[in-house]
Amino acid sequence: QEQLVESGGGLVQAGGSLRLSCAASGRSFSRNAMGWFRQSPGKEREFVATIGWSGAPTNYADSVKGRFTISRDNTKNTVDLQMNSLKPEDTAVYYCASDHALFSTGNNYRPEAFESWGQGTQVTVSS
Repeated sequence: QEQLVESGGGLVQAGGSLRLSCAASGRSFSRNAMGWFRQSPGKEREFVATIGWSGAPTNYADSVKGRFTISRDNTKNTVDLQMNSLKPEDTAVYYCASDHALFSTGNNYRPEAFESWGQGTQVTVSS
């Protein structure tokens, strides 16, 4: 069974940067779209970014476009999320997720399209 482990969360001041990383153990990682989602207290889990199996296409929520960058390394089974110009409203638990459909693009970025999830990593942005 695939396992996803996130790391890199923490506390940062507004305007700062963090880089999240997700390590995957699944054998089909290089053929699966991957995504980052987030959830803050009292809110539903929301899409942040997705990346296709080959590294393209990439999709971003409007709220993070231009500030966050998703990338992957299929030789290391990792997917990263570089977060710049962080805002207090970015505070949430961030989750890595895998779409088990082979050769998926990630263009369907509803949480329901992703079957495997990590345990999450907390990101807190202070004002």
